[in-house]
Amino acid sequence: MDVITFGGIDVDRCTACGGIWFDSHEKESLKTIEGSQQIDTGDPSVGRKNNDIRRVPCPRCTTPMVRMVDPQQPHIWYETCSVCGGVYLDAGEFRDYKEHTVGDFFRSLFVRPRG
Repeated sequence: MDVITFGGIDVDRCTACGGIWFDSHEKESLKTIEGSQQIDTGDPSVGRKNNDIRRVPCPRCTTPMVRMVDPQQPHIWYETCSVCGGVYLDAGEFRDYKEHTVGDFFRSLFVRPRG
């Protein structure tokens, strides 16, 4: 993992797959900062393939993480640690998370989460 800093917030980006680790509440803080999507340089097609991985250990405390679905954007799957509160987004998912659109809102009303 490489440490990436944006807006005074440090996140960790995987050098192999481009996924991003956010400590507790960093994802929400960065979502509000204009231009922060530039930290997500990974290939979204690689990120989608990583959704098939079932057991992901937390990079901070090694606890098995829990798969979550963003209720506003149910096509975004991410992992969260129930112990330290960290969140892992696969490559391309943070950019998508930042670009929440009206279409995502309506899709969230009618689409059930996968999994």
